[in-house]
Amino acid sequence: MKKLFVVPLLLGGMLQNAELAAVQAKKTTRTPARKSLAKRSPPVDPTDGDNVDGDDLTIRRAAVAALGPQSGSVVVVDPATGRVLTMVNQRLGLKTGFTPCSTIKLVAGLAALSEHIVDRDTSIFTGRHVAYTLTTAIAKSNNQYFNILGTRLGFERVTRYAQMLGLSEKAGLNIPGEQPGVLPPEPPKNGGVGMMTSFGEGIAITPLEMAALLSAIANGGTLYYLQYPRTQEEIGQFTPRVKRPLELAPNGIADIRLGMRAAVDYGTARRAGYDPSEPVLGKTGTCTDFRLASHMGWFGSFNDVGHHQLVIVVMLAGSRSYSGPVAAGVAGAIYRSLSEQRYFAADTGLKPGFPEIISTSPCCSR
Repeated sequence: MKKLFVVPLLLGGMLQNAELAAVQAKKTTRTPARKSLAKRSPPVDPTDGDNVDGDDLTIRRAAVAALGPQSGSVVVVDPATGRVLTMVNQRLGLKTGFTPCSTIKLVAGLAALSEHIVDRDTSIFTGRHVAYTLTTAIAKSNNQYFNILGTRLGFERVTRYAQMLGLSEKAGLNIPGEQPGVLPPEPPKNGGVGMMTSFGEGIAITPLEMAALLSAIANGGTLYYLQYPRTQEEIGQFTPRVKRPLELAPNGIADIRLGMRAAVDYGTARRAGYDPSEPVLGKTGTCTDFRLASHMGWFGSFNDVGHHQLVIVVMLAGSRSYSGPVAAGVAGAIYRSLSEQRYFAADTGLKPGFPEIISTSPCCSR
């Protein structure tokens, strides 16, 4: 009878040893995971490769600090002249365009106002019991509202206004490396013109094009060539160059500005606000650029101040966490930093149009 218990005892010991081995194996498999975490790529340096000759040093420092290690580009422009004051991550900022996401709603809104599809107070029902005016639709970035506007406008009119506003052409005047964005030759198969005017489907836009568009809204309707002077001599000889005046409804820009102000006050761009006495107006954009397999976060903006008004465009590309509100937070940090340095104050002592300049080469060596 004793032999009958030998096998169970042996099996029990073997099972116990096997369990111990399994536990040990689990412990050893965790080690490579820890090592892989340590081998993650270092944070992005968005300034790598930038040529900072001629940049406004005060603005550039604020922009670099606000962007941090995120993968993106910041373009800052003087809307009264079209002068580029800084561009962080020039490789990305000059590259062939990205999906504009909901920032394209500014184009759709201006087109619809100019074509009398809507006025500022027109309510459009997006559901059985839900209606938006243009101001609230911009503030909340309502997709269905702008899908309806696009459908009513039609492809030809949307394209015509997009071209008038500078899309699909170079925004800059002789800026080396700049490439234009793209407008589709026909309505996108995915959702048609309504998807164009709500998500930017089929459209590619560059940060420079966005900055030129925002500058025209900020200055009341003049589309300037963007210029990027690089030396003291070029800055001294700088002369604004008008590309064209915008043919829009008389109150179109004023009505669009109300929605952009509302976006910061209570809408999708609340992170950009910092001081009611120095209001910021802007439009966010969040989507996925499937052509580039990249998540996008846009914020095109300008501040409403008496001195040194700026257009700031922030474009984030890559991370799943990027969004329009995140981009608005970056822009808000730039405005706040400059305000704390009294950049927008009348008594800064800086001569208008001649900010502090940084140059990576002697001024007289060229």
